[in-house]
Amino acid sequence: MAVIGVIAQGMMGAGVGRRLHESGAKVRTLFSGRSQASVERAKAAGMAAAADERELLSDADFFLSVLPPGEAETLAGKLAPTLMTLDRKPVYIDCNAMRVGEIIAPTGAHFVDAGIIGGPPRPGYSPTIYASGPTAGQTAVLRDWGIDWRVIDGPIGAASGLKMSYAGITKGTTAIASAMLLGAARFGCGEALIAELTESQPEMLARMRSGIPRMYDKAYRWVAEMEEISDFLERNPPSRDIYAAVARLYAYLAEAEAEKEPGPDNAVRTLDRVLGKR
Repeated sequence: MAVIGVIAQGMMGAGVGRRLHESGAKVRTLFSGRSQASVERAKAAGMAAAADERELLSDADFFLSVLPPGEAETLAGKLAPTLMTLDRKPVYIDCNAMRVGEIIAPTGAHFVDAGIIGGPPRPGYSPTIYASGPTAGQTAVLRDWGIDWRVIDGPIGAASGLKMSYAGITKGTTAIASAMLLGAARFGCGEALIAELTESQPEMLARMRSGIPRMYDKAYRWVAEMEEISDFLERNPPSRDIYAAVARLYAYLAEAEAEKEPGPDNAVRTLDRVLGKR
C-alpha cells in the first residue's frame, strides 16, 4: 500500500486525497492550523490525521503539496527540518511553486515539480497533473492510484511552467474580456458590443458568459497565481507587466464580489448586467 502525505485540505487537496484513498492508498494530512470546514473535508475524503510533521512524513512514499503559490514556500520551510532528520524520505512533490525545490534540496529528499490543470477530482473525472524533474519518473506510479498523472521530459520548473502558461492563456483571456466589458459598460456601448459578439464571435461570447461568472468567487485566489505568472515572465518585461496588471484586476474583482451591499456601479454586477445575467 502506498503511503502519501497531502496538504492542504481545500477543494483540490481534499479531492486528490479522496481519489488516492478510494484507490487504496493510505493518505495522511495535518489538521492543526486548519479551519473546521477544512478538517471536515479531509475527514470526509478519508484522509488520516497525523499528530505532527514527523508522523506525516515518516515512512511515506510521496508527499504532495497542493497549496496556493503564496503558501507553498512557507510549508516547505516548515517541513524541511523534519525531512532533514528522516532516514527514509518521501519524494516531495509540489503542485504550485518552482522555488520550493531550493528549500527541499538540502534535506536530501528527491523533489519533483508538478502542475495541476483542471478542477478537483470528482466521479469519472481527474485533473491532469504534470510532473517534471530528474526524479519525476519515480512518481509515474501515481497513475495507479486514480490520478491522471503525466511525467513530462523536462527539468524542475517545466511542469510549473506548463501550468502557468496554460493558466496565463485561460485566466488571462477571462481578465481581458472582463476588462473590455467593463470599459464598454462605462462608455454606454455594452449592448452594442454584445450584439456584435453575438453576430461575429458567438463561440467567444458563449465562453465569456460561462466563464466570467464562474470566476467571481475564485478571483481572490487568482491574484497570487497571476503574480507568480508575472514572476515567471520576468525576463520579458512587457509580458511580466501584463500579468502584474491582471493580478490587480482580479484583486479589484475579488473586492467587488466581497461587497455585502453592492451598488449599481459594482464591477461584478456590471459584468453580469452586460452579459445578460441580471
